[in-house]
Amino acid sequence: MIYPDNFEIKIGFSEIRRLLKERCLSTLGKEEVDRISFSTKADEVNEWLAQVRDFRRIQEETENFPLSYFYDVRASVLRARVENTFLEEHELFDLRRSLDTIAQIVKFLNTNVDGDDEENEEQDGWKVDKKYPYPALHRLAEDIMTFPQLISRIDQILDKFGHIRDNASPKLLDIRRELARTEGNISRILNGILRSAQSEGVVEKDVTPTLRDGRLVIPVVPNLKKKIRGIVHDESATGKTVFIEPAEVVEANNRVRELESEERHEVIRILTEFTDKVRPHIKEIILSYLFLGQIDCIRAKAELAKIIRGFEPEVKKGPAMDWIQASHPLLRLSLERQDKKVIPLDITLTKQKRLLIISGPNAGGKSVCLKTVGLLQYMLQCGLSIPVGDRSTTGMFTNIMIDIGDEQSLENDLSTYSSHLLNMKNMMKHANESTIILIDEFGTGTEPAIGGAIAESVLNQFCQKNAFGVITTHYQNLKHFADSHEGVANGAMLYDRHEMKPLFQLAIGQPGSSFAIEIARKIGLPEQVIQEASEIVGSDYIQSDKYLQDIVRDKRYWETKRQNIHQREKDMDKAVSRYETRLQEIEAQRKEILAKARQEAEELLKESNKKIENTIREIREKQAEKEETKRIRQELHEFEKEVSAIDTKANDDMIARQIEKIKQRKARHEKHKAEKAQKQEQAAATLRQAVNKQTGTKVLEVGDEVRIKGTSSTGKLESIDGKTATVIFGGMRTKLKLNRLEYAATPSTSSQDSQEKTLSKNEEMAERLRSYGISKETRKTMDDHKQNFHQDLDVRGMRGDEALTAVQYFIDDAILVGMPRVRILHGKGNGILRQLIRQYLGSVPNVTHYGDEHVQFGGAGITIVDIG
Repeated sequence: MIYPDNFEIKIGFSEIRRLLKERCLSTLGKEEVDRISFSTKADEVNEWLAQVRDFRRIQEETENFPLSYFYDVRASVLRARVENTFLEEHELFDLRRSLDTIAQIVKFLNTNVDGDDEENEEQDGWKVDKKYPYPALHRLAEDIMTFPQLISRIDQILDKFGHIRDNASPKLLDIRRELARTEGNISRILNGILRSAQSEGVVEKDVTPTLRDGRLVIPVVPNLKKKIRGIVHDESATGKTVFIEPAEVVEANNRVRELESEERHEVIRILTEFTDKVRPHIKEIILSYLFLGQIDCIRAKAELAKIIRGFEPEVKKGPAMDWIQASHPLLRLSLERQDKKVIPLDITLTKQKRLLIISGPNAGGKSVCLKTVGLLQYMLQCGLSIPVGDRSTTGMFTNIMIDIGDEQSLENDLSTYSSHLLNMKNMMKHANESTIILIDEFGTGTEPAIGGAIAESVLNQFCQKNAFGVITTHYQNLKHFADSHEGVANGAMLYDRHEMKPLFQLAIGQPGSSFAIEIARKIGLPEQVIQEASEIVGSDYIQSDKYLQDIVRDKRYWETKRQNIHQREKDMDKAVSRYETRLQEIEAQRKEILAKARQEAEELLKESNKKIENTIREIREKQAEKEETKRIRQELHEFEKEVSAIDTKANDDMIARQIEKIKQRKARHEKHKAEKAQKQEQAAATLRQAVNKQTGTKVLEVGDEVRIKGTSSTGKLESIDGKTATVIFGGMRTKLKLNRLEYAATPSTSSQDSQEKTLSKNEEMAERLRSYGISKETRKTMDDHKQNFHQDLDVRGMRGDEALTAVQYFIDDAILVGMPRVRILHGKGNGILRQLIRQYLGSVPNVTHYGDEHVQFGGAGITIVDIG
């Protein structure tokens, strides 16, 4: 069910249809675009998407796909169902070219590339057709008939320009030959008469025979028309020229008219005879044109997918939505025309969190997020590519219902709020576990208190019916509802408080502030008005809104910080890798230089030996003295020692200097890092002393008994690292921000005072918990994690992104409860899971070591993680 009737207009799908029609090659494709409809069958939608995927591959891999002559001649073919009717020449020409296009497409898609008859196999959940490169389009084309005999017969009838051939039949050939002879005789007779008339001055020199009413005539001045014997057929508009058919060619012209009539009758006979051959195949021909329209429509889908950067995901049968980097296609096109970029959204709806309540400032992107969900899900179930990341998960919904915009109706006497209530009524009536509901500005249009109450009650009904949905609102009670009910999640459109501009980013997990006070102050509303408004709503409301803003700000700050740290770690790893590579290159160069030096020395030694031996031979031949020979041999021996002792000290010195530079660079880096940490610690200590001096409280030091603000449990402060402290609570080591801790004073000996203080602490704790926005369910979940934590995590059989998410939560819990060592079971396989998990572990600061388990206990199939 799609609700309401103007759903496509509301979400912008009518504009998607227009973009598709602009990319169609014919009316056939445009009609197919009009027939695009919403499907609730996952197999059907997956087949449609596979067709688009195949066509996109065709566009990338080949330029030979036939895309010419997408003519729509169905009206002419259907007219031929009546006996004794016939197709005209131009209709026959269009039929021939379009039938040939269909035949080429079918041949292209049904081409067997492997030449075998092996059956299809399953690979990664997809059917892989060994015989056909584009299996989805092959399935679309395999039952389509082609008509080579009709095409061949048309080629016998028409020439390449679409005209009836002279030899289309023997009779037509005879008629046209006689017609050509007769017209030739007429032309010769007329030319003779014309030359004679020109010589007599009856006709001007530049006059030539012309055609009037299908007969060859001579133009003559009116006062000389009696000079030429014949029939006057016409005169010019000015009356200065008359057209005379000489009597000598009257009979010949009459014969031409008879031959033309015979020619036309023979052409009609030929066309009628061919049409009789077409008539039995009209149904199959119409089906082939429907196939041509489908190909045209699929091509338009592929073209649209390119410009919106669409993707064809695998669609699951049940309701599911885990979209990564999703963007509104129409907004993307609009911003690209302005040289701007769209900011993608990550949207997740699961069975555990079915309803997403999005809050945030006006013009912050809430409605765009809502329309993005509606449009992309509708496009998906219509078989269109959607602009999401390739790791996204998609599913099917049987009902999509939307309430957006002003539906005030004068005809039905409905106010804006009445129309919203009517929509709520219909949504509650048809909502079920496979329904997705999209509501913009939930509960508005009436008095805020009762409007918020009704909206909360309606939201509760949706929860009970297990419906999925995305709802935008400004009401605080709906934000609290999401925090205190299972199956509902808060979401916020982020806003930059310093720049006072929306960021158009969706953050799921906490509610957002409307920033009403800040926006009012930015546009220049008088401060007195703002102060009075703040007093009217009360300090509690302003304070809670401030907490929401602080939460959003802190999350953005720490998220940016985490990304910067990870980036710096990556840069550091790259630098270390670069230095190591450089060392290896230097060592290789050193060995190469040494080897080359030794080789040159050996060659030099051999050459020297050869020369000296020649010298000695010459000395002997000349009978030189023995002392001279001995001296020469001694010089040879000393030279040999010098060559053998060639030292590589220069190269070694160069390498040593390079290594020393690297070591000094590392030492300076470590020193700078230590100094920076020391300065941060000193600054933090100075800040703590200043704050505590001002407030009159004790400065927290290592070894103090402390407690978390708002709680009664005490622990021992083990260490302080900047703004982060490590505290031991009941044997469990926990890291948390220093500003969340306070000094725990020694309890009083008086039991009455103790009880009063305990009550006071409990009240204070409850108040602070409320101010922090921590629900009982959240607190209970945190306690359960600590009590029920297991040391082993099994991610075998999971996808990479699922396993990585599970490991992230597992490591966070292990750090929270102070577990020194944990194990992750991922199996061996191809090692992909192990690689992904260890890449993540290398980015976690608290992980001190990770590696394979002992061979006896699983080896490379299990990763041991040490946490410091």
